[in-house]
Amino acid sequence: MNILHIDCSPRTESHSRRLSAALVGKLLDGTPNASVSRRDLTCVPMPHVASDYATALSSPATLAAPPNGSLEFSDMLIREVEAADAIVIGTPMYNLTVPSVLKAWIDRILRAGRTFASTPAGKVGMLRDRPVFVGIASGSVFSGERANQPDFLTPYLAVVLGNIGLKTVQFIPVQATAFLDRDQAASATAAAVATMDVTPVRRLPRPVAWDRRHAS
Repeated sequence: MNILHIDCSPRTESHSRRLSAALVGKLLDGTPNASVSRRDLTCVPMPHVASDYATALSSPATLAAPPNGSLEFSDMLIREVEAADAIVIGTPMYNLTVPSVLKAWIDRILRAGRTFASTPAGKVGMLRDRPVFVGIASGSVFSGERANQPDFLTPYLAVVLGNIGLKTVQFIPVQATAFLDRDQAASATAAAVATMDVTPVRRLPRPVAWDRRHAS
């Protein structure tokens, strides 16, 4: 099994990074010979959409004959998703939604004719489904009885991931991080990880032999 581990916080010791690492650890506990492929959207900066890529996506004609090299980076990111059996995304909630670097990644993998087909009924995903675990760190509270702000992050990610075929998505939040000391944050992270349902991973087909490969 290959796990694609994505982080997007600019802070190396952030709550979302600790949470995503713990989620990956729980997956490895159940599948110790799994490989982990790393994509850090801030340590290796994720470029926002440039003119050549926007031009390529602007019409069916330009998608059929895109500017030279304009789709190469997108193709690489999509292949990473295709190679993964499970995906773990660690993200902070910024201003009620996703950070811009995560949006930049989405803009590269959500591509007509490659990861989704446009139909009269809407977008239809072209990738096979696989489990996606989204660890969210929020300074405030956006879900549950104590929620005091709207949440545009989880419905947005559910829709965009579903549009490319990734429909088995779990959201695992640690909330009110602005008010937690280090010990409280560690306890909150452990409690969040305990809610993770790894059943979809256990249902994945197992190859005869796995090759462990940790990339960092």
